[in-house]
Amino acid sequence: MNNPPDLKYTKSHEWVRLEGDVATIGITDHAQSELGDIVFIDMPEVGRALQAEESFGTVESVKTVSDLYAPIAGEVIAVNEALGARSELVNTAPFGEGWLVKVRVSNPADVDALLDADAYTVIAEA
Repeated sequence: MNNPPDLKYTKSHEWVRLEGDVATIGITDHAQSELGDIVFIDMPEVGRALQAEESFGTVESVKTVSDLYAPIAGEVIAVNEALGARSELVNTAPFGEGWLVKVRVSNPADVDALLDADAYTVIAEA
């Protein structure tokens, strides 16, 4: 299981990469592995305000449909348009080209409340 140490994580298997006040959000390697082949992702529109822990979309795989949860509060400033035609990027590059959304962080304390890689690994392996 790959959990880059420079990212933050949630118990619901999302990751966050913070660059200034912009957070890139995706699902973890563990999550994509458990879901199987991803066939569709329903994401929010740019401009939508998210609250921490709010469902902001769904990911559909050959096995199931799962909700996506916002790790932090903020405004969606970009969605990964490439996933419309190539949703498999979430499987092949979950921490790279398979990112889901970019959010302008409204409360930096939300990021501080997230898990580090070691803490997430314990949860994911449980």
